[in-house]
Amino acid sequence: MERYDYAATEKKWQEYWEKHDTFKAETGSKKPKFYALVEFPYPSGAGMHVGHIKAYSGLEVVSRKRRLQGYNVLFPIGFDAYGLPTENTAVKTGVHPRVVTDNNIVKFTNQLKRVGFSFDWSRVVDTTDEKYYKWTQWIFLKMFENGLVFRDKTLVNYCPSCKVVLSNEDSQGGKCDICHSDIVQKTKEVWYLRITEYADKLLQGLDEVNYLPNIRLQQENWIGKSTGAFVNFEIKENGEKLRIYTTRPDTLYGVTFMVIAPEHPIIEKYRDKIANIDALDAYKAECAKKSEFERTQLVKDKTGVKIEGLTAINPLTGKEIPVYVADYVMMGYGTGAIMAVPAHDTRDYDFAKKFGIDIIEVIKGGDISKEAYTGDGEMVNSDVLNGITNKKDAIEKVLGILAEKGVGEKGVQYKMKDWAFNRQRYWGEPIPIVHCPHCGMVPVPYDQLPLKLPPVDNFQPGSDGESPLAKIDSFVNCKCPKCGGDARRETDTMPQWAGSSWYFLRYCDPNNDNEFASKEALKYWMPVDWYNGGMEHVTRHMIYSRFWHKFLYDIGEVPTSEPYAKRTAQGLILGPDGEKMSKSRGNTIDPNDVVDNYGADVLRVYVLFMGDYEQAAPWNDSSMKGCKRFLDRIWGLQDILVDGDEYRSELMSSMHKTIKKVSEDIEAMKFNTAVAAMMSLLNEIYALGSINKAELRSLLIILNPFAPHITEEMYNKIFGGILSEQEWVKYDDALCVDSTIEVAVQVNGKIKAKIMIPAEAEQAEVLGIAKADDAVAAAIDGKNIVKEIYVKGRLVNIVVK
Repeated sequence: MERYDYAATEKKWQEYWEKHDTFKAETGSKKPKFYALVEFPYPSGAGMHVGHIKAYSGLEVVSRKRRLQGYNVLFPIGFDAYGLPTENTAVKTGVHPRVVTDNNIVKFTNQLKRVGFSFDWSRVVDTTDEKYYKWTQWIFLKMFENGLVFRDKTLVNYCPSCKVVLSNEDSQGGKCDICHSDIVQKTKEVWYLRITEYADKLLQGLDEVNYLPNIRLQQENWIGKSTGAFVNFEIKENGEKLRIYTTRPDTLYGVTFMVIAPEHPIIEKYRDKIANIDALDAYKAECAKKSEFERTQLVKDKTGVKIEGLTAINPLTGKEIPVYVADYVMMGYGTGAIMAVPAHDTRDYDFAKKFGIDIIEVIKGGDISKEAYTGDGEMVNSDVLNGITNKKDAIEKVLGILAEKGVGEKGVQYKMKDWAFNRQRYWGEPIPIVHCPHCGMVPVPYDQLPLKLPPVDNFQPGSDGESPLAKIDSFVNCKCPKCGGDARRETDTMPQWAGSSWYFLRYCDPNNDNEFASKEALKYWMPVDWYNGGMEHVTRHMIYSRFWHKFLYDIGEVPTSEPYAKRTAQGLILGPDGEKMSKSRGNTIDPNDVVDNYGADVLRVYVLFMGDYEQAAPWNDSSMKGCKRFLDRIWGLQDILVDGDEYRSELMSSMHKTIKKVSEDIEAMKFNTAVAAMMSLLNEIYALGSINKAELRSLLIILNPFAPHITEEMYNKIFGGILSEQEWVKYDDALCVDSTIEVAVQVNGKIKAKIMIPAEAEQAEVLGIAKADDAVAAAIDGKNIVKEIYVKGRLVNIVVK
């Protein structure tokens, strides 16, 4: 038989599927629907890497299996194409971002098609397409209308290299997510989305969905809900109140000082009354050079300045306590002021030791002369709380006292902050707001959407944190939609997260010009049944998109309160050296090279066989070659094919067992053990020396989601039909049990033989077979049998004297 020509075969079937719309989803079909979603790629100039292939292969297998099971499957793909990397490339090369993006999308599309992914190519979306971002702007305006969009002056994370303001999420560790250079703090007026309004809904919604436990946990931690108390500390000199939030109001009797942010407005308000205002100004200037990460996260020497002229009063003890400024308190977090309990907080303890501040123990259990005690224990030095040993009771009691005195109340805080929603760059969705000197901020009328990105030659970012759009008078100068007077357009653009916050909705109805998707399409397809993607996106992207979706649900635009019914994640593919793949390490693998040298099916099988799908696994060439041999042996089955329209007894149990294992493993994302089961079955078939048509047909169908090209070709050649139009094969549980099994026989605890017995044989029959074995017979010959034990299905033990 001729050698398998993977290049010609793969091209043939890819063209067939495209021509016949094999994977086209049909809105409104009577079949049960299945919506599988993968994270759409950012089309970078480097093209796809093998990590993309692994990311999409999991639900690719599930989707192909679902179609064979009779489902109407929506498995779409698109491109998340706005953002800094493309613009940075454009700035470097002088090629317009539109051209860069279009070229990259063509490159990605060709690569995806070469691997044989069963995407519905009629539904491709591109976030930079005017027909798409018209609706991104529409959703933004709906949020603006509903009070979820606002502007505020704030200290922002600014990347001097990218010349852009970054959210906390995009500047973790004090480094820019894009170029990895250090970020600095800068005061700027910023657009925000009020995501904190949805904090509770985002937490409650986690009970309605099926996410991996670690995904749920990361979202809960990100939102970071805590319950505690707001407490007002009066300032002795002027009667002002410094409001703080604490999760431990039970420790209020141990508060010996306060710390406020260097930017706190009370300093400006009373600067004439503060004796050391110069020292505070100098300290504030130093803080401005540090990133938020440096200020709050780094383990470092404590710095601060005592304010001479502001003294606080502990609301429960009436004692006067000093107020300091320190860099680790930020205006953007909580109230910009904290109470300090040095006896029971390590950071406060270090600060108090450095500045010689009192340390008062209020929880028994440690030695505060050596270190802060952060455990639980009996309340001491706390007036009416003394003797209470239960933290919950102490908190309840103190909340009552605060309310009674009118100095505080129970409160809730969230770690999650409102979402800084703008970029000072060209390549993003224009924000559809006009600034009018008479009317204020005015939305662009809906019938004027999309507000298009103007064509420009100079997309260099401005050095002052202004967008390149600010330089284009024809774009900036406009008339106010409300009063008709002269006005100016907003020149910031939306962040890259905007387009990906609703793309799953557009897939339902991607060519609709009248709405982002029709009610019928949304009702038919939503929610997404299964979403798979990287762990790096389970907080930002997923929380942002759940927020947008819940907002659209609240205003009656979508039929489900949650967008994704289920969310899973794949592990990374590491380089052959076991390190994360990166160009700088030179350990990247180009999927094109693998397809050229081995074929798409080998690549597909290997990325799923290389290890547990949810874990990171290193690339291994010899293991990949093993997958090539496996598929060559599948092709070779044609040489040992015999007639037969039902499974033979020798393979009956193995066929049913393998079908069951592959069927269940696909659903559990245990793709590696599914492939291993098919490899074992293949070994058994070759040991038998033949395979009949019924056996081959079933094997080709269960292998098809993994290796669709070779299986389509063999199926068509032998059975004359199209495999992707067939039905998934069924198994019989009763036949998954072996008819005969192997058990070990011990005599006095030592194994003497292994015997084959009928699986359901009773003890007497098993003992008879065991004693008839030559080795066992010799071991018990002439001895008294003291005991006979049969552990069903596993072991016979005969004790003799």
